Amino acid sequence: MSTTRRVQVAVVGGGPAGSLLGILLHRAGLNVVVLERRSVEHVRGRIRAGVLEHPSVTMLREHRLADRVDREGIRHEGVVLSDRGDPLRVDFQGLTGHGVVVYGQTELQKDLFAAIEAERVKYLDEVEELALGDVTNRPVELRYRRGGREETLLADVVAGCDGAHGVTADAVPRGVRRTYERYYPFGWLGIMAETAPVHPELIYARHERGFALCSMRHARLSRYYLQAPLDTDLGAWPDDRFWDELRRRIPPAAAERLETGPSIEKSLTPLRSAVGEPMAYGFLALAGDAAHSVPPTGAKGLNLALADVVDLAEVLLEAKDPGPEALQAYSDRALRRVWRAVRFSWWMTTVLHRFPDDGPFAERIQDAELALLRSSVAARRAMAEQYVGILP
Repeated sequence: MSTTRRVQVAVVGGGPAGSLLGILLHRAGLNVVVLERRSVEHVRGRIRAGVLEHPSVTMLREHRLADRVDREGIRHEGVVLSDRGDPLRVDFQGLTGHGVVVYGQTELQKDLFAAIEAERVKYLDEVEELALGDVTNRPVELRYRRGGREETLLADVVAGCDGAHGVTADAVPRGVRRTYERYYPFGWLGIMAETAPVHPELIYARHERGFALCSMRHARLSRYYLQAPLDTDLGAWPDDRFWDELRRRIPPAAAERLETGPSIEKSLTPLRSAVGEPMAYGFLALAGDAAHSVPPTGAKGLNLALADVVDLAEVLLEAKDPGPEALQAYSDRALRRVWRAVRFSWWMTTVLHRFPDDGPFAERIQDAELALLRSSVAARRAMAEQYVGILP
């Protein structure tokens, strides 16, 4: 037996982007359904990014979603850039008047689920075999299986928030969608440990042995990364080897106070920059990782996704009958912001990592970039503005 329903907006993907969009549209009175392939428990427990830009925090406050962010988030007023062990602090607060907040995506997803449950936003998890019909004709047909039953949604607009490996991006024909991308020849070997962070702010470390990052989720949960080859075998990296290598790459004072412990999570993350244009086609709009990807160096991925759905919600609510022209306007507006963030993430990655095929010239360029940051307040301010996300 199959069922068919009509909705105004079908949101495909129930992570932070899709959840936020569902909440915003539901509050505005639209008939919206969020469709998620995985279970709520799986989505709730995924470990992802942990830095919220100033505009992201402001937006969450405006939409009454920041109670725990304000109560439990860790405010950072700067970051430390280490060049072969020599640290430089970039003072976000002093340079821009703003900071960022360390707050894990896992925690943000819990907050969004709490709002979804409290406000009875229609959220369907464990949706299987989802297939989109022709997105250039309204209504768009979405067929899927759930709980052993075949179901169909007819949607005026589809919002694709289902990530880089979802189905919505594939609904844009190859002849229409052009992808600009760069794959980096290394990944991030990361661990999470129930230890005190080595420093109250993030440390980004450039070193001849490769990049390292010291981060955290809260006062007793630390997150560390090492640049590593893409073919790295996690089994060849027991915890002791990781801690020893991290000590080599970070400033000596930080290495001395590093608290170690057993890892509770270990992974290797490839790095990629990619933008697909356009971010809309017919009655389909893409947001977040379905539209673009950035390396985590600049802490932009989650923030870009949140900004996308805020832009998309505004377009859907402003237009009386949102169609291809309105969604194309969303795409044009979002892409201007996206490319600035992609450039910044590329710059951070290029300046701080060791590229295996680069020679002395590229190394000297990195030296010059970091020397400029040390000597120029204007250069540090430009970096700070981009990191905290306050540029228009």
